[in-house]
Order: sequence, then C-alpha cells, then structure tokens
Amino acid sequence: MEEMVEQITLLLEQNNDRKLREYLNNLNISDVEELIDELPEYGPKFIDTLSVNRAVNVFRILDFPTQERIIKDISGEKVSQIINGLPPDDRTALFSELHGDAVAALILHLSPDDRKEALSLLGYKEDSVGRLMTPDYIKIKKEWDVTRVLSHIRRYGKNSETIDVIYVTDENGVLLDDIRIREILLVKPETKVSDLMDGRLIALSANDPQEEAINIFRMNNRTALPVTDDANVLLGIVTVDDILWIANEEYTEDIQKIGGTEALDEPYLDINLFKLVKKRVGWLVILFLSEMLTSTAMQYFNDEIAIVIQLTFFIPLIMSSGGNSGSQASTLIIQAMALGEVTIADWWRVMRREILSGLMLGITLGVIGFLRIVVWSSFSTIYGVHWLLIAFTVGFSLIGIVLWGSLTGSMLPLLMKRLKLDPATSSAPFVATLVDVTGLIIYFNVAIIVMHGILHK
Repeated sequence: MEEMVEQITLLLEQNNDRKLREYLNNLNISDVEELIDELPEYGPKFIDTLSVNRAVNVFRILDFPTQERIIKDISGEKVSQIINGLPPDDRTALFSELHGDAVAALILHLSPDDRKEALSLLGYKEDSVGRLMTPDYIKIKKEWDVTRVLSHIRRYGKNSETIDVIYVTDENGVLLDDIRIREILLVKPETKVSDLMDGRLIALSANDPQEEAINIFRMNNRTALPVTDDANVLLGIVTVDDILWIANEEYTEDIQKIGGTEALDEPYLDINLFKLVKKRVGWLVILFLSEMLTSTAMQYFNDEIAIVIQLTFFIPLIMSSGGNSGSQASTLIIQAMALGEVTIADWWRVMRREILSGLMLGITLGVIGFLRIVVWSSFSTIYGVHWLLIAFTVGFSLIGIVLWGSLTGSMLPLLMKRLKLDPATSSAPFVATLVDVTGLIIYFNVAIIVMHGILHK
C-alpha cells in the first residue's frame, strides 16, 4: 500500500491525469478503496478519474460518510453516471442515509423507470427487507423447457443481480419455486421447468425485519432469497452481500449498546465530538442516577454498618461479583438471541440453566470468599472477634448475589424482546448497576440473619 500511495502522490504532484487514470483503472477496486481511505482529500478526484463501471463498483463498497463526502465534490456528470449505475439495493441504501433534499436532487438524475423503482423501494420501513431488495432478477414460467430458459438467461441475465438462482412465477407474478442454475445446466434441453420444481421454497416478506432475514440466510446457506408481498407476488430478491453488510451493522450496533452507549451510526473517528458525547452521556447519566440508590441502600443499613464496620470491607467485592455474573449472563443471552439460538419461548429453559449455573458459580465464589477471610484471620485481627460470622455472611451473600445476577442478566434481554424493545439495551453496564443496588440489599439482609445476635443486642 505504501508503494501505491507514493506512486499516486507522484502522479498527483505531476498533474498527470492520463497516467493517473491508467494506474487507477488497473488496480483492484479494493485497492482503490484503500487509497481513498489513505488519501481522503483526493477521493472525489479518484472517482472522477475512474471509468464509469469501476467508479460505480468502488463507490458502492465505500462507507456512507465517505460516499456522502465524495458525491458532494465530484462533477454533476459523474454523479449522474454513478447514481444510474448503482444496483437498486445499493442506491436505496444510499438514499435512505441522505437528507430528504439531497435525495430529491439525486433522484432527478434517474430515468423515469429507475425513479419510480427508487421511490417504491424507499416506501418500505427503514429496517425492513423491502429496503434491501433489488428488482433485478431472472424469472421464468413452469411450462417453459430448458432451451427457452437458457435463451431467456442469455438475453436478460446481464442485467440481473445474480443468475445463481432462477425464480418460477405464474401469469400473475405469484412465486411458485426457485431453481438453482446448476439444476438447469445438468438436464436435457427438452426438460420442462415443472419437472425441476420441488416445492421447497424459502422466501422473505418485504415487511420482515432485516434482522430476521440475517437468521434465515444463516440457517439456509443461500446466496440470494426471493422477496414477496402478502399475496406471495414476487417483488425482488435480496443477495448475501447486502445481508453481510447489514449483519455487520447490526453486530456493531449491538456491541456499542452492550457497552452502554447509543449506536454511533458513523465510524468512531468520523463522528462529530459533540455528537459522540451526546451518544454516551444519556446512558452515563441514567447509570449514575441508578448508582445513587447504592448510597441510599447503605444509609438504610447504617446501624448495622456502625456495629460491625468490617462489613464495609467486602462491599466492592459483593457488588463486582454480582455485576460480573449479571454482565456475563446478559452478554451470552443477547448473543444467543442474535444468532437465533434462543427465543422468548425458551425463557424457562434459560432460567433453569441460569439457576443451576448461578448456584454453582455462587458456591465457587462463596467458598473462595469464606476461605479468604478464614485464612487471613489466622494472621491478622482486622476482622475482629466475629471473623467467622463475617466469613459465613460473605460466603452466603456471594451465593445469593451471583445467583441473582445470573437470573437478572439472562431474563432482562428476553423481557426487553417481549416488550418489543432492543435486547441489547439491557446492556452489561445496565445489568451491573441494577445488580449492584439489589446486591447490597441481599448482602446486608444476610448479615442481619447470620449476625442477628450481634446486630440486635
């Protein structure tokens, strides 16, 4: 890459546009993308210099902030060529990110048919499958023979997003089946399409959430899937490259939410500083106010703390253990839900597993905490004459708090999903804060039970 950057920089300094054009057009599109990342100020010039087809292919793999910056600075003719050259799904993805006035201006560059198609695709909800689909596909009739199918593919296949799968429809456009191209190529020319149909059809609904489409692609190992309306009329197809892009965005968004912040929507280094602070401050304020309940809980048990001051030594230990177990469970369940491994209907199975695992984890930490106090008391008098009771208090508290943290962390994402909210918002910091407060209540109540004779003299 360094060598390419040096060569490009030299050509730019020499204002040698002819050699620059030759050099860029001989690179892989991924190399051109990297050059735009390395020399962002020359991105518009690179796109303007490339041939139309290569400019379109480079532009479509750029991230949105780069696309937006470039499209503002390239020539009007190049804008028109790129907008018309983009596949419908990529064009829709770009339009859905831009402001309304920018979309209105760009749509004017489209032909009447493409304009109608773009407006139709933009009519679907922002996170629906309809926004991802392209109307460029090959459809055939069940009464055709293979000879006619191949002739049809030769004629229209160039404009199709993919010819790996061919779609069979009736006279009303209703989807009947899909057939892989290899099945057509490996039979005799006179074979009828109806003889190749097996009825094992998998289709997406235009109004399905994009997240659901990701799971369907993952489970069925497809490179493309048809999209239908409520009457099963074929509207378009969604290809795996778009699904991979959306899956990456969903994954990034979930990771950011799990970390206790709103989704950034832009690369970290590109987002405005004040916007970045705004995305983070909301959750921090909520968590800060929630943590104030910790001091309220401690004030409630002030008398007990005053009598056995040693109980305060273990508050950080208690709070962190409960929060950590809750964060673990929350992260595991959110990931399992994202992969389709766990649904709301599995709540009892999840609870049962977390009760058992929470108990085992709690007992493990409880024994370690108990032994820590016992061993330390052999060399020090810091825990006072009631060190054994304190050891039992910490041990039993850890069992209860880790169990409670595991249950809370595992059930919250399922509850959020049941309420039709994003499970990722039940993030690790949120669970940790909740368990911190309740953990203190558990700890001091266990202390009151175990040390009853001391605390109530």
